[in-house]
Amino acid sequence: MREFVQKKLSDSPVARWSVVILVSLTMMSGYFLSDVMSPLKTMLEQQLDWTSADYGFFTSGYGWLNIFALMLIFSGIALDKYGARITGKVAIGVMLIGTAIKYWAISTTFENPEINIFGMELKRQVLFAACGFAIFGVGVEAIGITASKIIVKWFKGKELALALGMNVAFGRLGTLFALAIAPIIATKMGHPSKPILLCLVVLCIGLLSFFVFCVYDKKFDKELGDDLEVEKDDFRLSDILSIVKIKAFWYIAILCLMFYSAVFPFLKFATDLVVLKFGVDQNIAGLIPSILPMGTLLLTPLFGSIYDKKGKGATIMIIGACILVGVHLLFSIGALDHWLIAAILMGVLGVAFSLVPSAMWPSVAKIIDQKRLGTAYSLIFFVQNIGLAGVPLLIGSVLQEYCIIGTTIVGGITTTNYDYTVPMLIFALCGVIGLVFAILLKREDAIKHYGLQEPNIKTK
Repeated sequence: MREFVQKKLSDSPVARWSVVILVSLTMMSGYFLSDVMSPLKTMLEQQLDWTSADYGFFTSGYGWLNIFALMLIFSGIALDKYGARITGKVAIGVMLIGTAIKYWAISTTFENPEINIFGMELKRQVLFAACGFAIFGVGVEAIGITASKIIVKWFKGKELALALGMNVAFGRLGTLFALAIAPIIATKMGHPSKPILLCLVVLCIGLLSFFVFCVYDKKFDKELGDDLEVEKDDFRLSDILSIVKIKAFWYIAILCLMFYSAVFPFLKFATDLVVLKFGVDQNIAGLIPSILPMGTLLLTPLFGSIYDKKGKGATIMIIGACILVGVHLLFSIGALDHWLIAAILMGVLGVAFSLVPSAMWPSVAKIIDQKRLGTAYSLIFFVQNIGLAGVPLLIGSVLQEYCIIGTTIVGGITTTNYDYTVPMLIFALCGVIGLVFAILLKREDAIKHYGLQEPNIKTK
């Protein structure tokens, strides 16, 4: 009976791909806000008197609660215990609250701009905006692991890597929109807070999309003979212990940490890099970093489809890590300063950004039992968030302390110039460490036979 019902729903291409689209629209709305301030660093410095250190502090806020309050771990536990529908709705609500706080902070002029915390003088605006970003970060990371588990549930034994690749591609589409249109909105409306209002609208669309998914998913579970979600189970501390004892899990987690630390924090500073090193006008400079997610829209599903049909998941991750290192090293060379070179390098980095995730996320499902996937994904995202919080803080501090090379006047406003050589070498180093762990993962797969090099779609 169970087999029969699954053929009615999860074996129906229309049903399962509808689920991917609905869940991915929610992911896209979250990533739109995650990156909406990335092309506005220069404007924040000009209009709100932020420094690179302020910007790095604000950006690092994304991971505060996920890391120090262990919210990502709790999100994974909640996902395994209460299921995707409840976890997803709560996550989107948290995203909306965080976005509202972030908008309030950046749009407000504070009478007493400075605040002393633990002996540090901080701008109230920067602190409150970072707190809003931290709350938002809890929700968007929770929806990320929820989406991954949903897709594994609906695509087990089918086009899993392609489906996960589609989900990643939608997220990159949100990043593309943020990088491309945020400067235009902020410039037209005269303030860097204005794009966040659009984010609130987009998040509401994502919430509606998730509610429609819930209708599909509830029907699927009921037809499986369970009023609740079939993947739910009681959580035990031993579940975490059993996951962290697996070497391959740690190899993927550290690869994820290093790889994403060399991409997402880079995107936070990429528009500033394009303006200062490659001489592109700040109003359109976000278009060049947007090439990176643009390339992933087709390439991530393509590489995922290759993994589904041909296998070689560990090899795909190694190739992606190699490309990442090469691109960042080329960005660090001062003589390469033509805007066309920046555009080409962004496109090549997009290839790396497609290769690794297309193989990494479906590989987790081959190493960890499905009932513990929520916890496993949350642990990986937890490790990843250490980089997403720490690396922007590091880059902002390095720029402020060691990389100032002068100032220029743009539109009557004095703007600080930075040399990005050292930050790009830091990003390249992250890629090198990721490459080492990708190689270790391939070696471990050869020993334990997880099937990372085998196709996801089994042919009879």
